[in-house]
Amino acid sequence: MNNLKTVVLLAALSGLLIAIGGALGGPRGMVMFLGIAVVMNFTSYWFSADIVLRTAGAHEIHEQDDPGLFGLVADVAQRSGMPMPRVYTIDSAQPNAFATGRNPEHAAVAVTSGIRAMLTERELAGVLGHEMAHVKNRDILTSSVVATIASAISSMAWMAMWFGGGFGSRDDNRGGGGIGALVTMILAPLAATLIQLGISRSREYQADADGARVVGDPEALASALAKMQMGAARIPMQVPQATAHLFIVSPFSGRNMAGLFSTHPPTEERIARLRKMRI
Repeated sequence: MNNLKTVVLLAALSGLLIAIGGALGGPRGMVMFLGIAVVMNFTSYWFSADIVLRTAGAHEIHEQDDPGLFGLVADVAQRSGMPMPRVYTIDSAQPNAFATGRNPEHAAVAVTSGIRAMLTERELAGVLGHEMAHVKNRDILTSSVVATIASAISSMAWMAMWFGGGFGSRDDNRGGGGIGALVTMILAPLAATLIQLGISRSREYQADADGARVVGDPEALASALAKMQMGAARIPMQVPQATAHLFIVSPFSGRNMAGLFSTHPPTEERIARLRKMRI
């Protein structure tokens, strides 16, 4: 169901791109800005792991630095049928973790010092199962495709604002401009953002389910999520907004953010779904 929802939302986002491109710039304008977005996001995707790890302040460690963590990561990777990822730690008291990498052969898992202090080994295994599922399901690729389309839509809206609703040729730009362009400029990026967040939340549910199956212990991840949600609400963590969706729980959980614009589904719902699973 989560995979079907992702496909439907991707189709909606693509349809929105086509409609906006046709209304504001015609086929030429649509292709031009889609091309720009593809180049920008392809570069970001290819180097995403190193960029995200650096901006999160993560430091790579080796087996001798933390044999227990390495052994746990290796065990979960083996159960997932994946090669051993690189392992990183983040010096933050907030309990959190994320994985990145364009495919299983270039994956990295990062955990905070707070998660090591707060979770049991069983709970941490559940978290690692979730993170391995993200990489195995190619969620980094999915988010890159979504970002490409959303960026193209935002670019078109920006051009509509500065050029009065038309940036294609005169023949291509029929029906653009005026009130229609103004409405498009305001609503299109908002709609794209909501769809993008919907896809992100769907992938979180899927990673919860797949990770729990790999580890064979849904309750471990449910318990870990409850602890991490409380910890994130109490302990602030400074990370760029653009990377917040990668973490297993929102690093901004302590802020009053509207649920509609959250990168993560409600933790209570995630826990409820996990506790209904039968392994």
